Amino acid sequence: MEITARVAEEAPQPIPSYLERHYWWAYVHPNAVRVFERQWLINLILWGNFSRLRDVALESLGNPIGGRTLQVACVYGNLTRRLVDRLAGGACLDVVDILPVQLENLSRKLGPAPGTTLALSDSSDLTAPDAHYDQVLVFFLLHEQPLETRKRTLAEALRVTRPGGRVLLVDYHCPHPANPMRLIMTPVLRLLEPFALDLWRDEISAWLPEGAQGLHVHKRTFFGGLYQIVEIRRSADT
Repeated sequence: MEITARVAEEAPQPIPSYLERHYWWAYVHPNAVRVFERQWLINLILWGNFSRLRDVALESLGNPIGGRTLQVACVYGNLTRRLVDRLAGGACLDVVDILPVQLENLSRKLGPAPGTTLALSDSSDLTAPDAHYDQVLVFFLLHEQPLETRKRTLAEALRVTRPGGRVLLVDYHCPHPANPMRLIMTPVLRLLEPFALDLWRDEISAWLPEGAQGLHVHKRTFFGGLYQIVEIRRSADT
């Protein structure tokens, strides 16, 4: 029997104003999917680093990936397909996004996807109960969110992660001073990604919930510091 990704029926969610204002061209408009859902284009946007960042992130989650995994927000390209292919027997994956058009696109891409559910949900107000997931993946989402939304997204990701579990964050990072990409990316991000330079100015750890305890943060940078993968692991006794 062929099993496909199940799309959970949820009540419509209002589209955040920042998303409509700044990213209608990339995610909200149906034509955005037709333009950007191309593996070569996503790799080009990340200067040839999509595959490397994808593979490092997936390897960090495990091979195979067991337990319950949450992916916060859909991703253009084949990240989720590769994630599904690495799921252990009995493992499950939930993917949430605020945009129906993105969930519909992901459902088409995945096709057969045992143990996978796609659901309409706001990253800053997840419906999952506390400590529900073994790991949470947030792939190039934080740079698209204004500060307060970004803080709530991180708080929610940690809330739904069990003690001993982890949150894995992949995103932009301030490149090294000698990296020529600083000259190229500064105007590009200012024009197209109005919140992204926040990740150049501050560490992701600066946006973690106040008073949070038992968190172990490990950061790796790539491509001359332009990208980062941050693992936040919760202590087993928190």
